[in-house]
Amino acid sequence: MAEPRNRYSIVSLIFHWGLALLILTQVLLITAHEATEGPQSREFVVLHKEIGLTILVLTVARIIWRLMNPAIPMPPGTPQWQKIAARTTHVLFYVLLIGLPLGGWAASSAAGRDISYFGLFNWPLLPLPQSRELAGTFMDMHELGVKFLYVLLALHVLAALKHHFVDRDNVLHRMVPFIPRRP
Repeated sequence: MAEPRNRYSIVSLIFHWGLALLILTQVLLITAHEATEGPQSREFVVLHKEIGLTILVLTVARIIWRLMNPAIPMPPGTPQWQKIAARTTHVLFYVLLIGLPLGGWAASSAAGRDISYFGLFNWPLLPLPQSRELAGTFMDMHELGVKFLYVLLALHVLAALKHHFVDRDNVLHRMVPFIPRRP
């Protein structure tokens, strides 16, 4: 019988940490946008949109990868509620990492604002009615989703730290390359 995997693949690690870095970049870009004015502020928003669409594409690719490469099972003895909480959190991450870019895309589309994708081409706008009110509604939903994402991120990090420092299992080792495996 084959030995169970004890680490995620390099592809899974790249998806996980790459998306984490892009999400952090999004937070920094919006913070910079809010702290500046004029053309510089607009440039931060343009880059925020481009990275948001990149997150959308990468998340779809990550879901496809995940369907072909199932998650490593939780350690033996993990309570069922923790397994359910972990699965639910991951599903909600996927929903948000698709929903947030879609919401931003919808807001830009409803506002009639073109989206240049890193100067390579114009991302097609969604076929939505042009309406400032509709664009505002999409932005309100986008901002609410971001707050929910922050809560999920906090829970995710706290759970990983709990596994490492309290449970003293190898859950964190599976996703952080430099943490050695515990016996």
